[in-house]
Formats: sequence, C-alpha cells, structure tokens
Amino acid sequence: MFGDGKPIIGVIHLPALPGYPQSPGLDGVLARTLRDVEALERGGTQGILVENDEDRPMRVEAAPETTAVMTRATREAVVAASRAVVGIEILLNDPMASLAVAKAAGAAFIRTDYFVDPMERPEHGGAMAIDPVGLIAYRRDIGAEDVLILADIQVKYATMMVERNLVESAALAADHGADGIIVSGLVTGQPPDVADVAAAKQGAGTVPVLIGSGTDADNAAALLTVADGAIVGTSLKDDHGIVAERVAELVAVARGAGDRP
Repeated sequence: MFGDGKPIIGVIHLPALPGYPQSPGLDGVLARTLRDVEALERGGTQGILVENDEDRPMRVEAAPETTAVMTRATREAVVAASRAVVGIEILLNDPMASLAVAKAAGAAFIRTDYFVDPMERPEHGGAMAIDPVGLIAYRRDIGAEDVLILADIQVKYATMMVERNLVESAALAADHGADGIIVSGLVTGQPPDVADVAAAKQGAGTVPVLIGSGTDADNAAALLTVADGAIVGTSLKDDHGIVAERVAELVAVARGAGDRP
C-alpha cells in the first residue's frame, strides 16, 4: 500500500472539532486539513493519518458530531491527496467509528491505540474497551476488508492491566489480524527504544512494525534499521502546522534507511 522502502506516515492533528467551545468551526477544521495535506505531499510523505488530537477533554467514544466531521475532513484529505495514502483515527478509543469513517470517506487504513492489550486510563474512566475479534468482524460486516488496521501495543499514557512483554503483545496483535503493529515511547514526542522495536518485530512475525511516536530526522536512521516505517506528527510541525521542509528531510533519511540492505 505504501510502496517500497520505509514509509513515513505524517499525522494531521486537527484543531478541536465542532462541539468543543475552542473549535474554529467546520471551515477552520477543513482549512487545517487541506493546508497540512498540501505540506505533507510536498514533502513526499507516503501516508497521511487524520486525527482529532486537539479535542479537550477527549471522549472515550466518538460523539455523533465527531464522526460526522471526521468523515468530512477525511474525505477532503482523500480527494486532495494525489500520492499519499490517507488513514483515520478517532481518539480516544473508538476503532469501530474509525472503520466506519474510513469506509465512508474512502480512506485506506485506521490506527487504533487499543487492540489486544488490557490497559487502563483512570482519568478516562479506567479500563479501555478492547475487542479485536469484534473489530475484525465489524470490518467484514461493513465491507471494509480492504481497510488496514494498524494497532498499537502497550500504548503510551495507559497502564497495562496484565503482565505481558512486547514480544507477547505483538504476537497477539498479529494473531488477531492486525495489518501493522505500532510501538511508541512513553509520551508524545518520545521514541521507543530500539530494543523495544526489535522485541515487537520478534513477536510480529511477518506483520510490519511501525514507530508510533518520537521519530525525527536525527533518530530516524537508527530506528528504521529495525522498524518498517514510522507514524510522525510532532517533529513535522511548528506553531502553524506541518512544515514541508521538515517532512522532506525526514523522508530523505527514511529513504536512505530503506535503501540499505
């Protein structure tokens, strides 16, 4: 789907969506979407992930207006992107809504933070709902089998509720049908250890493993000696949004890592 080499999937962190008092409204959300798509494509990114990252406080499940606006914004990104593959994640934990949006908007993949690992976030009500079997069945039921599921394991900001290492989590995610497995650092902007990526690769078998946080032009070469690609947001942005030159610099490093045997 993403071509040869080590793909970089750039993240569009949308402003707060309608329904939140700090939202710039639908027009403001769509303007950010299109501006960041243009910058990511100009920088050469192979993928684009649309997220409602600035909704505060975040909801565990999507409100109706969130699903509606994410469908519109994702569709605008799909139409505007001439080369990059577009995906969607509705935060905080609604992968079925993400799949429904992807199907309706013509997106090619979703990201879900919670797939097979029992985890909790007390500030958001405790245990996060996980149902990998139900999610795969729902994808089939809505005719979205062509939409990839990129699944985090032991995701940042949440606490594991069972004792399990990354090899085991990656193997479970692969066994339950994840099309890609994501490993992140402890917080946004922090990369995982290379050893953690290697552990996930060991458990994942033939399923690709992606870096989910903290990749930048300085550390990408080391991380991508092990990982199969990266989802990148923070390091590509300034205060105004995605910077095409930062994207191009990172894509060049990733391309070099992909060219090495």
